[in-house]
Amino acid sequence: MVGSVSNPVVRAGAREWAALAVLTLAVVLLAVDGTVLALAVPALTADLAPTATQLLWIGDIYSFFLAGLLVTMGNVADRIGRKKLLLIGSVGFGLSSILAAVSTSPEMLIAARAVLGLSGATLMPSTLSIVRSIFTVPAQRTRAIAIWSAGATGGAAVGPLVGGALLEHFPWNSVFLVNIPVVAVIVVAGVFLLPESRNPARSPIDVLSALLSITTIVPLVYAVKRAVGDGLDLWVAVTAVVGVASGILFVRRQRRLATPLIDLSLFRVPAFSGAVIASTLSVFAFSGLLFFFSQYLQLVRGFSPFVAGLAELPSTLASIAVIAVIGIILRRLGAGRAIGGGLAIASLGFGVIAVAEGVDGYLLLAIALAVIGLGIGISMTLATDAVVAAAPRERAGAAASISETGYELGVALGIAVLGSLQLVVYRASLDLPSGLPVGTADVVRESLATGTSALDPTDPLAAEALVAAQHAFTGGMQVASIVAAVILAIAALVAWRVIPSTRERTGGHA
Repeated sequence: MVGSVSNPVVRAGAREWAALAVLTLAVVLLAVDGTVLALAVPALTADLAPTATQLLWIGDIYSFFLAGLLVTMGNVADRIGRKKLLLIGSVGFGLSSILAAVSTSPEMLIAARAVLGLSGATLMPSTLSIVRSIFTVPAQRTRAIAIWSAGATGGAAVGPLVGGALLEHFPWNSVFLVNIPVVAVIVVAGVFLLPESRNPARSPIDVLSALLSITTIVPLVYAVKRAVGDGLDLWVAVTAVVGVASGILFVRRQRRLATPLIDLSLFRVPAFSGAVIASTLSVFAFSGLLFFFSQYLQLVRGFSPFVAGLAELPSTLASIAVIAVIGIILRRLGAGRAIGGGLAIASLGFGVIAVAEGVDGYLLLAIALAVIGLGIGISMTLATDAVVAAAPRERAGAAASISETGYELGVALGIAVLGSLQLVVYRASLDLPSGLPVGTADVVRESLATGTSALDPTDPLAAEALVAAQHAFTGGMQVASIVAAVILAIAALVAWRVIPSTRERTGGHA
């Protein structure tokens, strides 16, 4: 971490571990907010009546803003203090949650989710840097990073459970109001437990680089989402060109700056670049699955929101259980082979879930979810550890920002790409019965969520249309799951070959 090179090696005590609990809670809050909305889609659709495109934006704009601003806010944290920015971001996150909860239209909710992403971007970069500064003993620091990583993966998985529990008894906006007490705990505990740290150099922030980072990420993701969802058109071409051009300018500028927002030389380290790619693809597949899987459980399987959340619990438990076995895995395989193995396990899980979605009963689904949670938990935990290990201590802040940006970009792309792919297959394979009113047919083609709200199951023709829509939705999920499985299998091979598998640092997991 910049500014902490001279930190004395002092064994962490109860206060430091309590501080880690606060930092992990912050990460869990952000991860939960990225996935908790999935279960609320049916209720939200019935209340606000968003289009399919608006529904995707409600789901992924939070991560677009988070990913686009993380690097900039990481540099702001270095300048004004990481504890200070974390507390400011927490308060902003709470206020933004209230704005989202009182939204009365899809457009207002999209705007509120964007502000939530902005607030989250001011909160997240400080967490891993503070972990690095308070855990100076390597074994303790590695264990702390494993817990921090479990907070990110476990938080993403536990989001649907939290959402299900709330939606069983409260309206959809309760998934935002629940953030308020959590934010209060983070702020109050953070004031007393977290130490302040910053970069002594306090280098100025390059505003143009910050703008270029945003105009690179958001237009490219939008172009992918629109191309998959609506086909190639002028907007796809324009936004893609803007994103690519901004990316080229951003990279060139970083190479010229004395103090760049992103230290590009870190990507020359195979362990670093391989680990960033592995963690990004892991969360890409996992978040994409959670977004449409929660809808599948409710709209196809007929589960209540709370039961749907419970049904996803195997992935949560498996990802958390990784903490108990991660040291053994790392000692036996080394980092590269362990990360590659985790990705391979997750790939197998996605293949199984593609089959399970077309089979009656829950058991096979539960097994597939547990396999996915185990594989993603292994790869995410060790990839984060590998990023920190590969970067010199004086550049750990930059490394953390890149890792977190990859994580949030993976969330955004997972929802955008896999969600859009699922929607394309749904619409292409939908075979509605003849005689269905044109207006109703158009609503059903929009999405299964809108179709379910419009169709009366007591009407035989509508009931037949609903079955056809459920079948098409399941087919779309299976295709998306297979695509995710193939991507993770390729990532497993890359991680196995690119990321070094040296075992000198395994003592950190003892």
